[in-house]
Amino acid sequence: MSTPFYVSPQQAMADRAEYARKGIARGRSLVVLQYADGIVFVGENPSRALHKFSEIYDRIGFAAAGKYNEYENLRIGGVRYADLRGYTYDRGDVTARGLANVYAQTLGTIFSSVGEKPYEVELVVAEVGETPEQDQIYRLPHDGSIVDEHGSVAVGGNAEQISGYLDQRHRDGMTLAEALKLAVQALSRDTNGSEREIPAERLEVAVLDRTRPQKRKFKRIEGRQLVRLLEAAGGSGGSDSSGGSDSSDGPDGPDKTRSGGDVE
Repeated sequence: MSTPFYVSPQQAMADRAEYARKGIARGRSLVVLQYADGIVFVGENPSRALHKFSEIYDRIGFAAAGKYNEYENLRIGGVRYADLRGYTYDRGDVTARGLANVYAQTLGTIFSSVGEKPYEVELVVAEVGETPEQDQIYRLPHDGSIVDEHGSVAVGGNAEQISGYLDQRHRDGMTLAEALKLAVQALSRDTNGSEREIPAERLEVAVLDRTRPQKRKFKRIEGRQLVRLLEAAGGSGGSDSSGGSDSSDGPDGPDKTRSGGDVE
């Protein structure tokens, strides 16, 4: 009778972590930045059908890198959790911190389970407050840990290099155009240090705008509005063109059931 092959728990967890990190690294990077009037999500995404960013609740946005089908399940679960909690208790009881805790429990359980592979995803949950000091940004790696971020955060294939670039250049009180310019510059840098151009049609951009009169602060920025912001950032160095709602939004913003996704 042959002896069963033994792998120490430490080695097994290290192998699962490496498997998940490699899967996440194959996805395109994205960044989340604070600016004066809210939080902006920026990522390179050639697909118009699969979104990296989406709305979870009134003031809460969701971003993810990695396997689309896996974090789409998490996004849908987050929307259901938020809707149920807001309906059962109060809309103010739905917070990014509570949602991050739910995601952390789910990811941690899956990561430590022997019966299934770990999720190849990395999430960002952000909530815009009444003031910049009340903004919340949480990053959730594949193992279910929670990292409380401030200012800027990057996830995806080239996240470490992009994060270093953002940490050196991001500052409080940036306009939307300035934050968008910085995000595009960070995403344009390759691992060898060279830069490439990312056209507007390959960018996916969304914001949580605290100045919106609607309860729902999430909106997508695309088309002519995105082009104007990029031109303002490149020309005058950051005049704020964030006023006005996106023409693609209804009176209460985009439908929260729109899918959020990443294209590997």
